[in-house]
Order: sequence, then C-alpha cells, then structure tokens
Amino acid sequence: MKTVRIGSVGLGRLGAQHAENIATKLPNARLTALCDVDEERLKRIASRLQVKNVYTDFDAMLNCDEIDAVAIISPSACHTEQIEKALEKGKHVFCEKPLGVTVEQCHRAEQVVERHPDQVFMLGFMRRFDSSYHYAKQKITAGEIGKPILFRGYSQDPEKFISSSIAFAEHSGGIFLDMAVHDIDLARWFLSSEPESVYAIGGCYAHPEFAQYNDGDNVSCLMKFQNGAMGFLFSGRTAPHGYNVETEIVGTKKTLRIGSVPQKNLVEILDTGGVRKECSENFLERFKDAYLKEMQEF
Repeated sequence: MKTVRIGSVGLGRLGAQHAENIATKLPNARLTALCDVDEERLKRIASRLQVKNVYTDFDAMLNCDEIDAVAIISPSACHTEQIEKALEKGKHVFCEKPLGVTVEQCHRAEQVVERHPDQVFMLGFMRRFDSSYHYAKQKITAGEIGKPILFRGYSQDPEKFISSSIAFAEHSGGIFLDMAVHDIDLARWFLSSEPESVYAIGGCYAHPEFAQYNDGDNVSCLMKFQNGAMGFLFSGRTAPHGYNVETEIVGTKKTLRIGSVPQKNLVEILDTGGVRKECSENFLERFKDAYLKEMQEF
C-alpha cells in the first residue's frame, strides 16, 4: 500500500494530537510538513516528531512537493478557505469539524468538494469512531431498539478550562458549531433523518464575556426530524465535575444510554467523602482512540 504523505495545519491541543498520531501510529502515513502561526510551538513539535518541512504560511505549505494530503485542524473560521485551497492544489483533505462558521461558508465548502470528485475529502466527527457509539449504531441498524423516536445529548466542558474557551470563542463559530455540532451529527446518524425544525435557547449564565461574540456558556435546543423523531441537546462550558458527554437514544422497544455515568475509567475511589469515580479531564482524554481511528479511516 502506498504511503500517504501528509501536511498538517494547526497545532493547538487537537492539532498536536493528530500530528503525533500521523507521525507515530499510522504505518501507511508519513507526516512530512507542519504549519502553525506560532513559530515557537511549530519548531518544538516539528523537532519532537522529526518533521523537516515547517511553515507559518498555509499557502507555502501547499507548495511543498512532499505532501499528498492535508490535515486541517486550524481554527474553525479558517476551514472553508483552507479546504478550497488544498483541493484546488490537488491534495486530498481531512478537516476537523465544522466545514465553516456560516451557512454560506458551508455551502461554499460543499461545492468545492463536489468539484473535485477524484480527491478524498473527509470531515472529522470523532464520536462516530468511538467504540461505544459504534456499538450503539450497530444495535439501532439491526432494529434491536425498534423505531428510534428520541435522541438526547449532553456535552459539557469543565469549568476549569473556561479561560481557554473564552480565548477561543472569537474564532470558534459559537458553542453550537464548536460543541453541540457533535450531538447534532450523532442525532442525524442515529435517527437516520435530517432536522426540519429547530428551537434553540441559551445565554451567558456564568461568563458574560461570551456575549461580545454573540455566544453563550450554556445552551440547548429542541429539534424535530423529517421522520417524526425528536432531538434534545444541551451544551455547556461550566461543568464542575469534569468533561461530560452523555447520549440517550429512545426506541419503541429499547433505550440505549452511552456515558450516562461520566467516568475516567472503571476505578472507584473510597475515602472519607464516600465512594466516587473520577471524570475524564477533557475531550482528548475521553476520545483519544476515536481521534486515531478517524485518521486511520481517512
């Protein structure tokens, strides 16, 4: 099998993890170029992963003759333009969600992908590659739960990371595009239907700083799907207990729950405070294997 040479743009928390996965865990891929605007971080990660081609300019990386594909893990507002440029340069493209931060950008990205049918394009939604979610999908497809009638999704980031969430808010596209989009994707996947109506509410209940970006720290929405199924989503950035992702799919015969008791592992801690379980600290810890599997799929 041919080795795919990949150039990766964006070296934040997730970008650094993807770069490490490509460089050290994918035998049929080789990380040949890295790009980030933070020159110090770029040099540090490139040195650790032994990548010689480094760039602070995305266009310059695209001109590198040692890449066949591009992994886009940059800020959400950059995605559409970078997808377009990479495909026009003849590169295969993996891009973390979302396609863009406006409906117009998403349509533009969709159109450019359709203009390049001979190139691979993949949009990353890692929860589809998590073993628990994959197992639930198999049961739904097999008809074990009957007709799915309700999807409920909770996604919460820890309060202790709120400063980084505020710093990222200007370029994130908002909490629905940045966080709730995972649950929206799962709802479409599990219910095998598309939303036809949506009612959303939310606000800045603890951190008014989000208001300047027309964003909130806790939001929810109710969806009606074309096949009659219902969806309810809640996304928040102020969980005191840790990173928390819960999913429930109610069918006419059975109900499936995934992660309804958020936990780091199977260890229980017994002390003077009682019996407790620790939570995962962040999304990278909870979905570490899923991120590797999605890149393997690409």
